[in-house]
Amino acid sequence: MRQIERGFHAVIFFSRWLIAPFLVGLLCSLVLLIYRFFADFYEIAIALPHLSWHDLVVDVLNLVDVSLTANLVLIVVFSGFENFISKIERDENSGWPEGLTEIDFGALKQKLLGSIAVIAAVDALAWYLDLEKTTDTAKLGWAIAFPLMFVVSLLLLAVADWLARPSNKAE
Repeated sequence: MRQIERGFHAVIFFSRWLIAPFLVGLLCSLVLLIYRFFADFYEIAIALPHLSWHDLVVDVLNLVDVSLTANLVLIVVFSGFENFISKIERDENSGWPEGLTEIDFGALKQKLLGSIAVIAAVDALAWYLDLEKTTDTAKLGWAIAFPLMFVVSLLLLAVADWLARPSNKAE
């Protein structure tokens, strides 16, 4: 019976490698984001003589969105790798940014929500700058409420993580 239990533990432990294809797929999605970034950049450069300042700012904000999304993908890939597959040895990779190699679940949740809030805020700003083209105030309300919802969620999550820390519990 003990051998069956050890075999079961080994299978469960090995199953962490099933995440690897997802991480590789996310890394491949970075190539798509790079393509999209430079395709959009090319379109902006071609249209530049005819773009108003507001249109240029909105288009550049869309490039910022693509860049923030790429950063978010990297955070998820590195965190998923370190938390599920294999510990990244900080000593062997001393030149790596700390934010890529030392992300626990609490920090990951905060970084993800923070990144999503920033992406939503950039979209809201782009929408606001395009306000002269549309006059739907209900959409403007939603465009502002959406990033605020993520900020409130982020704050609640940060407070919950802070309260859950062992150093904050009564002894």
